[in-house]
Amino acid sequence: MLGFDLRAARAAWTVFLVALALIAVYYVRRILLIFVLSILFAYLLSPIVNLVNRFLPGKRSRTFSLAAVYCVFIGLLVLLGVLVGNTVAREASNLATGLPEFVKNLEDRLQSPGPPLLAPAKRFALDRIQEHAQSFSTVAIPLIQQASAHLLGLLGNAVTIILIPIFGFFFLKDGEELKGSVLAMVSPEHRAVWEDIFGDVHILLGQFIRALALLGAATFCVYSAFFTIAGVAYGVLLAAIAGALEVIPWFGPLTAAAIVILVAAFTGYNHIVLLLIFLGAYRVFQDYILSPRLMGSQMALHPLLMIFCALAGGELGGIPGMFLSVPILAILRVIYVRIRKSRAAPSPLLSES
Repeated sequence: MLGFDLRAARAAWTVFLVALALIAVYYVRRILLIFVLSILFAYLLSPIVNLVNRFLPGKRSRTFSLAAVYCVFIGLLVLLGVLVGNTVAREASNLATGLPEFVKNLEDRLQSPGPPLLAPAKRFALDRIQEHAQSFSTVAIPLIQQASAHLLGLLGNAVTIILIPIFGFFFLKDGEELKGSVLAMVSPEHRAVWEDIFGDVHILLGQFIRALALLGAATFCVYSAFFTIAGVAYGVLLAAIAGALEVIPWFGPLTAAAIVILVAAFTGYNHIVLLLIFLGAYRVFQDYILSPRLMGSQMALHPLLMIFCALAGGELGGIPGMFLSVPILAILRVIYVRIRKSRAAPSPLLSES
């Protein structure tokens, strides 16, 4: 009647609601990021809380376990900051102060005679250094000197630092009740499917955040040990950068390797080939042996898809978007697989008949 199509109107209304939801998510993205980080923080501490909870009987044992784990965790963070943070800050300051001298030494090395085959490459590198030396010094030195402050401001201001463990505490304490409240809003015929989805996502997120923590810690320990043995300058700083960049898929390790090579070249390290061999060997071990065992099969995504999602996440949300791109993609994959299985399964009424 009068050209009005009810199905088209419903489709248009659905599109409008989805667009409105996406706009709302965009405007509250910072708050959502705090909630997401709180959930991941809860998953990181969940196995330790469960372990401690076994030794504290009683109805309130969960709260006591959380309090004990939080106190120990905060103490470890303070100890780590004292032992490693001071060294990282000192090495960053020394690197920034000595950067002009490092650039001058590198220019001298490039101007020295060498194999004729490498002459064009050395000339090209020397021209680029001389062309950008002034701007590099004026921009990079203040940036490196203030790197720690910028990193703290980016990853969490005072409000974020306080809210993430607070929200994480309640997620750890009342997670099962929150899950039950959400499932209570689902219709009975779809509740079993969503219970399976929640179970798969629970396992996936736990594996993801704990794997990232272990991969970052392993990278820091292996890099710092190798750099100390091999005599690489600013080894603790470079190892800390490499460990922190493990949270960014693909581009984080690549950026860390580039930073290590550049710093080694600027500081006059004479075994760049050995450094390249170590970085390549560790990357193979990390990507093909350690990471698959820690991440699990549900995070086994195609490399091209992961690269695309990392780039798209970086465009939409910067570094947090790149960090969250892989788990979001894996969660969407879990939801799709579960819904497809539920639709392919025979109906209970048909099976009874």
